[in-house]
Amino acid sequence: MLRVTEKDGGVLVDIAVKPRSSREGVGPVAADRLCVSVNAPPVDGKANDAVIRVLAKTFDVQRSAVSIVRGETGRKKTVRILGVSAAAVARATEAR
Repeated sequence: MLRVTEKDGGVLVDIAVKPRSSREGVGPVAADRLCVSVNAPPVDGKANDAVIRVLAKTFDVQRSAVSIVRGETGRKKTVRILGVSAAAVARATEAR
């Protein structure tokens, strides 16, 4: 089950990043983390930038509303998405 915490007008979500994927997107949930696939390699912050872009597009928020809270250098991260509810995250993960 995905851990999503509502806090300060947004949510904290644990994610697992899959860099160098053939397709970009969000989902499925694996081991309590939302999988985020990106085309970018994990070099010079390119994958982190791609994660922010993909999450912003998925949840229809600006890129500035998405930030990496923990795990900036690893594949397991915690992100904050402002202006999104836990219910919206649940709906987005079910649709995938």
